[in-house]
Amino acid sequence: MALQPTLRPFIIAGNVNAPHTLDIFLDYVCPFSAKIALAIDSVLKPAFSPGGPYDGKVKVIFRQQVQPWHGSSTFVHEAGLAVARVAPEKFWAFSLALFKNQGEYFDIPTSNLTPTQIREKLANLAGEVIGTDKVPIVKDLLTNKTSPNGGVDVTDDLKYTIKFSRQNGIHVSPTVLWDGLVANEISSSWGANEWEGFLSKKVLA
Repeated sequence: MALQPTLRPFIIAGNVNAPHTLDIFLDYVCPFSAKIALAIDSVLKPAFSPGGPYDGKVKVIFRQQVQPWHGSSTFVHEAGLAVARVAPEKFWAFSLALFKNQGEYFDIPTSNLTPTQIREKLANLAGEVIGTDKVPIVKDLLTNKTSPNGGVDVTDDLKYTIKFSRQNGIHVSPTVLWDGLVANEISSSWGANEWEGFLSKKVLA
């Protein structure tokens, strides 16, 4: 599947040249996305890494699924994009930290915070993963500083991810594509056995 160069860190498992692709659409403030993220880390990454049974055969692309009915969804995904720029090798680690702490960014906990306060909180969380010395850079990327309605420095990347979801008819998270087609059978509750059953039937090369 297509992936613009600035989002290369979104290939979170497997070899970039692997013939099969799992596109996994996740929202950082979705509890079901958090469940499948844990499976990505504990099941899929080892299976697709050197020495794994599907090494060189499958890659996983993290696809941001901004869900605007959650007010902070835009902000958490902006933070992911900022970390992908500042410390691309830490993007997945930061994503896991976001999923682990997602409750802090749910609707009620953020309801009395300003956008600036939410972004500062996210930048500080990023600092726990990528180093506090990089927090000012993340904050700068998340600061409105152009026209009154011009967004932040990662807004263009955010637009790309949203447009990609829309043109592919993705409505909710998590949604998974296998080689470009929606695989409705995949569930956020899947563990090692379910994933192995799926992959053993689908991996042809």
